Amino acid sequence: MCAHVVVAEDDVKQAELIRRYLEHESHGVTVVGNGRAALEEIRRQLPDLLVLDVMMPGLDGLGVCRAVRSEAALEALPVLMLTARATEDDLLLGLDLGADDYLTKPFSPRELMARVRSLLRRSTRLRQTPPTAAGGAPGGGLLTAGAVTVDPARHEVRVGGADVVCTPGEFVLLELLAGSPGQVFSRSQILERLHGFDRYVTTRTVDVHVMNLRKKIEDDPRRPSRLVTVYGVGYKLADGIPPSLSAEGRRDGA
Repeated sequence: MCAHVVVAEDDVKQAELIRRYLEHESHGVTVVGNGRAALEEIRRQLPDLLVLDVMMPGLDGLGVCRAVRSEAALEALPVLMLTARATEDDLLLGLDLGADDYLTKPFSPRELMARVRSLLRRSTRLRQTPPTAAGGAPGGGLLTAGAVTVDPARHEVRVGGADVVCTPGEFVLLELLAGSPGQVFSRSQILERLHGFDRYVTTRTVDVHVMNLRKKIEDDPRRPSRLVTVYGVGYKLADGIPPSLSAEGRRDGA
């Protein structure tokens, strides 16, 4: 799988190491040294993946991620964040802003490449290959749970007929739940589907993805009726049909 990867890293030695490993796996690589240059580059030519350092001069990685998720042309771009900050709050902040995965420094190049391969496989599958979701129709048929419809083949989500734009990670989570409406999935099951085994993040990261999805698919995210918490167990997508999504929240989760 050959991809175009933009690496935003102000540490020259670190950036060169990442470049070498990516190129060894036949990826095309563009390296930039600050956040503003990263935004300019990905706007100029949309890459397949953005590897984004958090601590950069000027516009930092969190600001870049926030900008990426606010632009329609960029919001589905897979983002892998790199940071020396290892606290859970820092990790959750990055995920809350829309990062798809998070790797703390120092990291092994082998683990970095495993994360890259995982994100690229997921992104390619969502764009091109109609998957068979658990409980869904073979060949990527529409998955429906109440007012929520997920189209795996087209990577599209609709709620009450309104388009809802999701990040790759959010889409994978919603596809899993919509494939088996009413079935409860534990945080560990969801995290395994999203990232595979990850010693750096906890199952609380799933809660962040759920929170972001609720802003997009619920009439009132504070009183969810679609993406429901089953306390002490996990989450499920309700198979009933609650009131239609309000116009104000369809696109931006307002």
